[in-house]
Amino acid sequence: MNEYPSVLLENAVSQFASLPGIGRKTALRLVLNLLRRDSNEVNHFASALTRLKTEVHYCKYCHNISDTEVCSICSSSKRQRQTICVVENIQDVLSIEKTGQYNGLYHVLGGVISPVDGIGPKDIELDSLVERIEPENIEEVILALPTTLEGDTTNYYIFKRLQQFNIRITQIARGVAIGNELEFTDEITLGRSIVNRTEFKG
Repeated sequence: MNEYPSVLLENAVSQFASLPGIGRKTALRLVLNLLRRDSNEVNHFASALTRLKTEVHYCKYCHNISDTEVCSICSSSKRQRQTICVVENIQDVLSIEKTGQYNGLYHVLGGVISPVDGIGPKDIELDSLVERIEPENIEEVILALPTTLEGDTTNYYIFKRLQQFNIRITQIARGVAIGNELEFTDEITLGRSIVNRTEFKG
C-alpha cells in the first residue's frame, strides 16, 4: 500500500523533502498548504521558483546573487571600494549586511578548501579574488571565513596568495566561537567581530 493516497501528492512531498532541513512530515504539511491555496497563488509560487533558477545572475565581480550582471553592492557608489570582505557563501553576505557594521565590498568563494571532501583551491573562487586586487586598487582584504579547520586552511592559502601585494590582510575577531558558521552567529557578535578585526599573521 502506498504511503499517500495520490502519486502526485507523493511526488510533491518527495520534492520538498529533498530540500535541506525539510523532513517528510514538514514536506507534507507544506504541500497540503499549497493544495488549499488559490490556483493563482500556487502559479505565482511556481513561477517565482522557475524564474529564480532561470534568471538569477551571479555578480561578475564578487559572485553574490544578483538580478543583473553586477550586484547592487558592487555597483553602489556609497560602498568603501578599497576593502573586500572574503566570505564562504551568500548567506554570510546577508549576515554581515544585517550587522550594519561593514560598508565595503565582498568576495564570495562558494566554499572552503576541504581535501577530505575533494575541494581544492581551483574548486572555489580564489583566482578571481587575486585578479581583483590590482585593478580595483584594493587596500585591505578581510578574511571572514568559518572558524573551522577548513576555514583556517583557506585563510592561510589566501594569505599566501596575497602576500605579493602591498595590502593589509585582516581576519574577523574570534568573538565568533570556534567551529561556528557565520550565518548562525548573532548580529551583535558578528558586527563586533568585523569592527574588531585583527591582522592576519598566517
